[in-house]
This record gives sequence, C-alpha cells and structure tokens, in this order.
Amino acid sequence: MTTDRSTAAPIATGTAAVTGTDLIGTEPAGADPTGADPTGTDLLGTDPPGADPADTDLPRPDPAADDERLRRWRLVLGGGEADGTGRALAGADAAMDGALTALYDRAGRSGDRGGRDRSAGLGASAPSVARWLGDIRTYFPSSVVQVMQRDAIERLGLATLLLEPEMLEAVEADVHLVGTLLSLNKAMPETTRETARVVVRKVVEDLEKRLATRTRAALTGALDRSARISRPRHRDIDWDRTIRANLGNYLPEHRTVVPERLIGHGRASRAVKKEVVLCIDQSGSMAASVVHASVFGAVLASMRSLATRLVVFDTAVVDLTDRLDDPVDVLFGTQLGGGTDINRALAYCQSRITRPADTVVVLVSDLYEGGIRDEMLKRVAAMKASGVQFVALLALSDEGAPAYDRDHAAALAALGAPAFACTPDLFPEIMAAALEKRPLPIPTT
Repeated sequence: MTTDRSTAAPIATGTAAVTGTDLIGTEPAGADPTGADPTGTDLLGTDPPGADPADTDLPRPDPAADDERLRRWRLVLGGGEADGTGRALAGADAAMDGALTALYDRAGRSGDRGGRDRSAGLGASAPSVARWLGDIRTYFPSSVVQVMQRDAIERLGLATLLLEPEMLEAVEADVHLVGTLLSLNKAMPETTRETARVVVRKVVEDLEKRLATRTRAALTGALDRSARISRPRHRDIDWDRTIRANLGNYLPEHRTVVPERLIGHGRASRAVKKEVVLCIDQSGSMAASVVHASVFGAVLASMRSLATRLVVFDTAVVDLTDRLDDPVDVLFGTQLGGGTDINRALAYCQSRITRPADTVVVLVSDLYEGGIRDEMLKRVAAMKASGVQFVALLALSDEGAPAYDRDHAAALAALGAPAFACTPDLFPEIMAAALEKRPLPIPTT
C-alpha cells in the first residue's frame, strides 16, 4: 500500500516525538512494526520462533489484546486491501479515521488502492473544513490538532479559507497559525480582520503569561547588578563579588576575610540604564521568530529601566517602536515575505544608537543577506568597536535548528558575535548576560 498517513500524519510522527507513543496508542517510536519484541516474544502475544506449543510456561494468546492491536494498526495504516488487518471500524473510531482520511489520504490515489478511492478530502468548501476542524478537536489532543491544521494549510492549500471569520473561529490558535494569518494580512477583508486580531491576541496573551514574569525578573536583576557602586549600603552589598575581591585579606587565625573594598549594586531606579534594539528579519521563514520577538519587545518596553526599539525589515526597514505597548499592533504592522537586506536594517539601527556602551543590539535573522555582505559585516564590527553588545540569533522559536547562511554565521563569529538559535525560554538569560556584559550562555546543541 502506498499512503502518506503513516509518515506524514501526526499519528506516527509528531505525537510520538512528544509522548513516546503514537496518537492512538500503538507501540513507542522506534518499535519494530512487525511486533517483534527483543525478549523473544512478539508484541501480539504469539510464541517465539521454534517454541513448543505444548510448553505451558509460555504466555498464551489474548484475543482481546489481539483485536485491540489490530484496531490500532488499522487506524495507523488507513484501511484498504493492502493494510493486512481486515479490521472494520465503527463509532468514534470511524469518525477519527474519517478525519485522518480527509487530510492524509488524498483524492487521486485510486491507483494506489486497487481502484478504490477512499478519500473524502477537504475540498475548497468552508463549511466542510469547519466541520473537519470541529472533528479533529473532538478526537485529538490540542498539540496534535495544531500539527494537523498546519498540514492542512500547507498540503491542501487552505490558507485562503482562513480569510473567512467562521473558519478562524473554528481553528486551534498557535504561533504557526498566527504566522499564516500575518502572511495573509494584506489580502484579509475588513470583515475578517477583527476576528483575526482576536485569534492573534489569544496567542500573544498566552505567550506573555508564559514569558513575561521570568523575563522581567531576569532583566531587573541584570540591570541592578550592572549598576555597581563602590560604597554600597549593607542591603546592596554583593557578598559573592566582595569576598572574591578581598581573598588576599584572609585571616587564617580568625577564619575570616577582612573586606577592605566593598562591591555592591545600586538600588533600582526609574532612570533608563540600558538601551535595547531588536532588529527582526520578517522574511517568510522567520514567522515564529517575529511572533516571539514582538511579545518580548512589548515586555522589554514595559520596563522603565530599558529604552527598547523594535525594527523589522525585509528589503525595506520599518520602525515599530511606537506600537510596542500592544504586540498585536506590532504583528499586524509586519509584512511577512519578500527579500532581505540586513545591511540596510543595521544601518538604520546604528543611526539610532546614542549610548553605545549601554546598548544591546539583537539581530534575529537566518542571515541570508540580499544586500551588501561586506558592508553588513563592517557595520557589526563598528558597533562592537564602539562598545555595543551585539547578539545574533538565527531564530527565536521552539522549532529547533533553522536553515541559515553558514558563511555569514562564521564571519560574525570571527568578529566576536557568534550566531545561534535561541528558544523563547532561553532568551531572558541571553539578554541578562548581554546587559551585564557577561559571556552569553550559548546552547551547545
């Protein structure tokens, strides 16, 4: 049988990666699909090769367990004459199978199924897609629903149906859906725009709840520590640094250190201590990074000790700093897609820096430069020479290692600005280290 359900559907890939078992409870990822068990007994409960059927010490077949395994394999394989199960489905199982069939067993595969066309398909009908979205939310967990939605948009060309309000109300919102909506922003009719904003706001608010508190705590501590003073009050003494600075004054007979020089950090104030420039590549491949960067930009802008600027770019440069009080406005101010001119974007950012020694520039880009490569590198070198802390992130998302321009990454590393991918959970630590001018906690994988 030729079908892509077992390879493309989250039933055998996405879910297994998260839970260790597939969506409907078949064997863990990596298990032998023949049912072979390394202990010598196969997973269906039959006897190992060469065993004596009369040996009563061996486990006997369990008809109920066998039927359950056949049911699971039937859901994985998708039915048809070639799946080898001969198992019929009914009730919720049949509905689940229908939802998978509509997405992963496409029309036009009749030759693969001995002339039988099982595919219901999703077609281009908004009502049928809305019903399908309701079905998958009924039968599958949220994380798998998001994967199936993404597959439907990419494989079946359903992006344009998201321009209809009824569709948006039925979808499971996540970062990837937001990216798709932003790419459709210019084509979106006014009747859909408000519904789209509601969907985007839900995702943004969920991200803020997850990330804001930790980010503010990490950066507030970093800002306080960066304002070191030589005559601190008792409550402001940094005892760890003070002890290390006075180890030469250790008195063995008293087993103590005499702190001749106190090191502390200033008390929190409302004055701006540092400036942060987020320079975000808005090419189509960076959609998830744009979403996360917009949320972080709003969080940073809410901290009075930081002056935050947010710049997005493709071949043009747009400064969205005046919208940072609402990350949804920031996102709808972006325009995903198009080319990339990193040099032009950095030139703009460089022109807005007034206190280089107190400024952190964060470039989020896959480094595929469409502008002038040598000029881009010269700008980075000039900023670093002036005292700017320059951070290059290949991605700001949970999607793993991205595709990127390795030559440009190597050139930045040679300038002392290593480029690496960063998850949203790691970003507060990266920023804290940059603000304190400490070595960045670069991921090893």
